[in-house]
Amino acid sequence: MDELRHFKQSETFRLLAQDLSGMWSVEKLSDQLSYLADLLLEQTLEMVWAGTPRKHREQPAFSVIAYGKLGGKELGYASDLDIVFLYDDAHPDAQDVYSRLGKRMNTWLGTLTSAGMLYEIDMRLRPDGASGLLVSSVEAFEDYQRKHAWTWEHQALSRARYSCGDAAVGAKFDVIRETILRLPRDTEKLRTEVLEMREKMHAGHPNPTALFDLKHDSGGLVDVEFAVQYLVLAHAHDHAELTANIGNIALLKRCAELGLLQTDTAHAAADAYRELRRMQHQAKLQGDEAARIDADLVPGHGEAVKRLCQEVFAP
Repeated sequence: MDELRHFKQSETFRLLAQDLSGMWSVEKLSDQLSYLADLLLEQTLEMVWAGTPRKHREQPAFSVIAYGKLGGKELGYASDLDIVFLYDDAHPDAQDVYSRLGKRMNTWLGTLTSAGMLYEIDMRLRPDGASGLLVSSVEAFEDYQRKHAWTWEHQALSRARYSCGDAAVGAKFDVIRETILRLPRDTEKLRTEVLEMREKMHAGHPNPTALFDLKHDSGGLVDVEFAVQYLVLAHAHDHAELTANIGNIALLKRCAELGLLQTDTAHAAADAYRELRRMQHQAKLQGDEAARIDADLVPGHGEAVKRLCQEVFAP
């Protein structure tokens, strides 16, 4: 466990030094941090499985699915990992075996040792949230997504991807993901539900300061994410290319190419999103719990994001 933590620290320090020297764009830096997390998840899975008792097979039919910033390859220096565990195994002991595997992985990743913590883990995006099973079969996951998932869970699915583990399970997840994202939807109902969830998130993250919250305030990062997620869910039925997990900046430009956004709106919002993320990286490096900065530093970026939301969510 300590060796994994020392490796993460050394690699993160290397990336930080390269970042400060101007070597990485925001997108490329997040790619590298995401690759690092994928690698550490894979190594953790392999080592934990090697020590798992009462196994019924040599290799686990089990995969880690990345959501959130890791799923979208937009990881930051201090990001936690949103993950879901899936398996595809008909053995009668499979649920118990993979539940033990999932619990031990969480322990390996989240335990604070003398070398620190590897990653904070958030698994609330699994089916039924915190009250649901720690691991789900592929069949149960698909049934949940089709029959029981809320719209916000389909929004989250737009940023999800296979991270590590059994590639066959990952391939089945990819099929489920694309099928769900391409379902035909009532766009008026979708717009209402997405905006209602945005309001709930806004209310859940009050900002009593005069500073601008880069993530949660109106004109911030979450607004861009919700606008892109709405566009994907509303139009992927007709435009399969919107299901590609290529990040919000690339998806904004793709929406413009498809005529779903005005080109100047899409490019201005993409530039604003990039700059807001850069500022968020800097704030997190200073140890800020909430990434908040002087509002005078972001007026143009905030206005570009607000213009995007007005265009996307206009009745």
